[in-house]
Amino acid sequence: MNAVASISPAVGLANACAALGVSRATLSRRRAPKPPKEARTPQRRALAADERRSVLDLLHSERFMDVAPRQVYATLLDENTYVCSVSTMYRVMRAAGAVR
Repeated sequence: MNAVASISPAVGLANACAALGVSRATLSRRRAPKPPKEARTPQRRALAADERRSVLDLLHSERFMDVAPRQVYATLLDENTYVCSVSTMYRVMRAAGAVR
């Protein structure tokens, strides 16, 4: 990109890009400043901190210690108990560093 900038005053931007095999669109995108990333707002349906803690305590309990989250989910559904989805269980465990 520096090569295009150095020879473009002499031969023109289009010719410099063509000679070096660089797309003008790519050059323009790389020169443009990147917009700042906006902070994501938390989802309204997201589990609260105490709910996440209770899910983690459930998954680490003596009963479900050596059981996969999918099996925990199925067992709890058989008992007419819904805590959260399987993917949420994995997400909570990943945030706690309990999944490799």
